Parts: sequence; C-alpha cells; structure tokens
Amino acid sequence: MKLHKLHRSIVWPFMIVVGVFSLCLTGCKEDIDESNLYTFTGETIEDYLTNRDDQFSSFNYILKRIGYDKILSAYGTYTCFAPNNQAVESYIDSLYDDVSNEQLPHNGMTSRGLEGLTDSLCKDIALFHLLYSEVMGVDMSNGMTINSMLGRDINTSIDSVSGQVMLNNHSLVTEMDEELENGVLHVINHVLTRSNNLIAGEMEKHPQFSIFLQGLVMTGLVDSLSQLERKGIIMPKKYTGKGNSKMYTPDVCKVGYTIFAETDEVLKQNGINNVEDLFSYAKNVYENSASPEGWYDYYRNNNIAVSTGKDYQNPANVLNMFLRYHILRYSIPYNKMFYTYAASSKALVYEYLETMLPYTLMKVTRHSGKYLINRWVANSTLTDRVAEMASTSIATVLQEGIAIGKDNIQALNGYIHPIDGMLVYDVNVPKGVLNERMRFDDLSLLPEMMTNGLRCKNPSEVKAIVGGVYDTFAGAGNMRMPENYNSNIVVYNGDNTEVYYLGGQDCGWANYQGDEILCMGAYDFAFRLPPVPDGTYELRMGYSANGNRGMVQFYLGRNSSIASMRTLDIPLDMRHVPSNQTTQSGGVTTYSPDVVTGWLPYLSTEDMGVESDANMHNLGWMRGPLCFMYGSTVARGYAGDLRRIITKGSFEQGEYWIRFKTVLPNNTSTEFHLDYIEFCPEYVYNNPIYVEDMY
Repeated sequence: MKLHKLHRSIVWPFMIVVGVFSLCLTGCKEDIDESNLYTFTGETIEDYLTNRDDQFSSFNYILKRIGYDKILSAYGTYTCFAPNNQAVESYIDSLYDDVSNEQLPHNGMTSRGLEGLTDSLCKDIALFHLLYSEVMGVDMSNGMTINSMLGRDINTSIDSVSGQVMLNNHSLVTEMDEELENGVLHVINHVLTRSNNLIAGEMEKHPQFSIFLQGLVMTGLVDSLSQLERKGIIMPKKYTGKGNSKMYTPDVCKVGYTIFAETDEVLKQNGINNVEDLFSYAKNVYENSASPEGWYDYYRNNNIAVSTGKDYQNPANVLNMFLRYHILRYSIPYNKMFYTYAASSKALVYEYLETMLPYTLMKVTRHSGKYLINRWVANSTLTDRVAEMASTSIATVLQEGIAIGKDNIQALNGYIHPIDGMLVYDVNVPKGVLNERMRFDDLSLLPEMMTNGLRCKNPSEVKAIVGGVYDTFAGAGNMRMPENYNSNIVVYNGDNTEVYYLGGQDCGWANYQGDEILCMGAYDFAFRLPPVPDGTYELRMGYSANGNRGMVQFYLGRNSSIASMRTLDIPLDMRHVPSNQTTQSGGVTTYSPDVVTGWLPYLSTEDMGVESDANMHNLGWMRGPLCFMYGSTVARGYAGDLRRIITKGSFEQGEYWIRFKTVLPNNTSTEFHLDYIEFCPEYVYNNPIYVEDMY
C-alpha cells in the first residue's frame, strides 16, 4: 500500500465534510464552497492532472469550466478516466466537423477548439469520465458495467489485439491504477463517446441490422421505443423507520429498452433476405399460435385473432408479434444480465425476462461462457438422485439456445444486443423452456431498478451521492423508494407504506441475489407477479425470518385494484425462526422438527432431509435452496431462510398481482421482507416419477 493511501485511511474518517457532494449533482461552478477543501500530503486527482499539464491540460480545462477541478481537489473516493491532450483534440474536432444535425450544427460549438465548447458539452464530457467510487483495473478486466456521474454506462472489456482494458468498445486504458489521495486515475487514449440517439436511431447507425430496423419502422414499434423519462415521481413526506432521514431517494426515473436483434447475416442464414421474407417467416411461426391447438395462451384465452395481413401496426400482426418478443421494457447491459452474489458452486445461473409480446417470458442462461436465450433442458428442476441432490442424470438438452453477443451497443435509452439465431415464442417456450420451477428475484421484476442502474448499486456510490454519510439500517447501499417509482408496485395507503431497497452486497445476508425489497410502516401494497403459461402452479415466496419482521396477510388479484383481491391462507408470521429440541443417546444427537414449519437440519438426517422436506411441504413450507450461501452455510441449511407456499391452483397467462398487508398496523417498526418469488408447475412438485431438486 502506498504511504499516502495509508495516511488517508487513518486521517480521513475523522474529517467532517458538508456540502461538497451536492455539487456532483448540479455541476454549477458558482456554487462551490471552498471551505470544504483540504490540503493533502500526496497528490489528489486534480494535482495529478495539473502536475502533468503537458498530457492533461485539455481535459483539465474542461473540468475547470464547470468547477470540477475543485471537486477533484477535495475529500472523496473517485475514479477518473483521464483522456490525454491528443485524445481530447481529436474528439473536439469530430464534434465540430459533425454537421449531420441541421438544427444543431457542430454540436452547438461556436468555434473549433476548446474555447468553442459549450458549458453543457463540457459538463457532459467531464461527468462521463468520473465515477463516484473507486474502480480498479482488476475489476475492469473481468468485464463490468459502471454508472458514471453523467448517469450513462461505461462498459469494460478486454481488447482482443492489445490485451488491454477497453471502455465502451472504443477507448483503451493505456495506464491504470494510479492511486491518489481521493481516488484512482486511469489514462485513456480516446474520449469516451456517448450516443444521443434513441434506440431505433442508434440501430440505424449499424447497417448489420437493416432488415430488423425495417421491421421496426413498418410495425410502428419505433414510436413505442422513444420514451426517456417518467414524470410525476412522488417523493416521500415522512420516515417512521430507523433514523433514515438522509437515506438516498431517487427522484429521476429514466425509461429504457433492450433489443435482442438478429443481424442481416443471421437472417440470411435462415433464408431471410428482406423484410418481406421476415414477414413470411413470422407468419409461419405465429399464424396458428392462438388457435385452439396453439400455445399462446393469452391470445387464445382472450379471443385475440392473429393477423397475417398488411396491418403491420396491429399488435397481433405476425410481424409485430415476432419483433415484440425481441424487446424488453427495460435497459440491460450485457454485464448485468445476471447477479450471482453468494451463489453456491453448483448453482445454475439464469434469469427470466418479460418481453413486449404481451405476458411472455424468455429465459437467459449462462452456460459454458455464453449467455443463451431459451436454452431448453428437459427435467431441469427435477432429480432422480435424491441422496446426491443432483439432477444431471435426467437432464437432457433439447434446445441449445441462442447466444447473445457481447457488443453492448448503447443508445440514449437502452441497449441493442446482436443474437446468433432466430428468436421466437414458439411451442417450445411455454411447453418446454418454462415448464420448470421458475425463480424470480424480486428486483428482476422491477424494470425501473435495472434501467436506472439502482439494482445492486455499489454501496460506496450511494453514500457518495448523498454526501458521504447517511443513515442506514443493517448496511450500506440502501434507498428509500418513492411510492410510485416502480410501475410493478402499487401502494394503497401513501406514506404509511415505506418501501426500501436494500442493496446488501457487503452485508452477507441470506438473500438469493444479495439484495431485497423491504417495507415498513402500516404497509399495504401490491406487487405485480411475472406472467407464466397456463397451468397449475404453487406460488411461493422466499424470505429470511427474524425477530424484526412482522405478520403479513396475502391476497391475489387479476389486477392491482383492491376490489379484485381475494384473501389467501392465514397470515404469515415472519418473525418465527424454526428451532429444534435435541436429545442425546449414545453420542448421537437427534433433532425434533420445528413445531410450526417442520424444519430440522437436513444434514442430521440419513436421507439428506428428503422425508422432512415432504413433511414441511405438507405444512406449506420449504427450506431455502442449495443455490446460494449464507456465509459458509447453504441457504438450505440455515433455519431462517424459508419458502412459504402462498397458494396452489390454476393460473392463466396474463395479469396477476399479490397484495401484502400488515396485520400489525400499530407496530410500524416491523419489517416485511421479500427476496424472491417462485412459480412451480404441477409437473415438477407433483411428478409421479421424480422429485423436485433441492436447488
């Protein structure tokens, strides 16, 4: 460790800093409070740039134009990607030479050179090269997506030619990990460029998607992909929780999209040479999908006729259907397709994503270094090897899946990912790919958390945004969510329901993907469930029990209105942690099952808990799964990690909401915890030959 870094770790925790970080949100030069600046024994980021004027004077000029030289001279923990002078000069020339926008020629520059930059351009350039937290080279070399101070993503990868870290497929990191008093600096050879095109406009710049883009234009879907931000966010008026008045609350809600698109080359490999051929292909796939013998349950159940005519803008037109199944209503970079916090060694890595084709899902699986859409493995959540807790002996790969490219084509409002095969919602998806136990992390069901980069956000970033110090409960990275921020959550009683997002990435909690949604107050709210194909299912909820929890009543409805809700089962007491009585005989410890749940340590049984699993299931409970860890213990072996079977019955492909209401309204300090949702089809939980696996 460098001496100045050691000095920082000893001295800085005793400094009191007020106000500087608010500048990071406004970028207003005249608002700088210089009383918050300090003298350091080593170089700050600003010192480093100033002392190497021959390399970084141009970038430093841009920082000074908006007052960020003062920010980078002050207390903090930042990352700076510093372009050298040649890189800045080349980028400015490219801005000035760009006359493609007749309304804003030269991108608004008044002249060639640094002095011709507008203040807004300076701000955009500067903030896109700065992060709120330290990111080191070793992290970037593994491939990651970082949210910059500008709010735009920086995606890292390894350049196949030089072996160096590359940012956004364009800028090489030529020098890295210069550790300084207030962060780390990396030198780059090109200014980070950002697209200001909407997602369809960005696709137009990539001719390899010409046929797909023609389809988007013909169907009018281009107009459906133009939203940038949702207005009317209602900020909380009160906090009755645990002293969290300084907790970060997002007040901007960006809207984003993700497109998985076949390139022209992939289409031609499948006999598609133009958009007319694409229509014919879509007709062949979807024409009979909603017939009595079809597989698209939502259209069939609601008597929606599939069109094979030229009414391409009809959502039920076959071409429109084909394209909609390629589009998500949230923005996901390649490096954030999956979250594998505390995953066990044998865990499969997957995610279910809802598409714009109404009430349809796709499954994305990580397998052999690839990200594959709709990989179909028969009996994927069943096993015939109970004692070994494995399912590989009966798992047969019936469909390899479609690989997602790593290109990370980023638009102003989303991402375009090339794929290497024809993506369709055919009979194999509902009858095969999705005919398994489906586990949905709660955050995977909230599009806004992904689009706005809030899911699993680095805790140090959250702390920096609100000024370095803020109140939390149980760890860093927590957020108080406005009641209407997430479209898949409906709050019935305003500020009486306090919705929190707990990042949990550094807390070691017994959570499937580390983070969680937690509610406090006299809560009463509903959560939109993921759409599943027609069938009989067990609906389950995963949570961790402890004495801080409360009691909750469940309701189920076909929409979010209270009038549609019907009561499910008796209230769940989330405070109850299973316990066992033990007896000793001949040096052997025998456990008696927990009286409420039937839980006992599965490793204490000769059959690895198989018989007690059945007993728990009969009582409406299940252990946690084997797929993630709680410290050094798998969730299955931790008494506080439980699954509650909320209901069992018939579900149709379509809209369902689950309502959670406290039965202890006078105790507003109790917590409701939601970790994940499971839909388990009867084929799995009631299979006549095999049993549901323990993962």
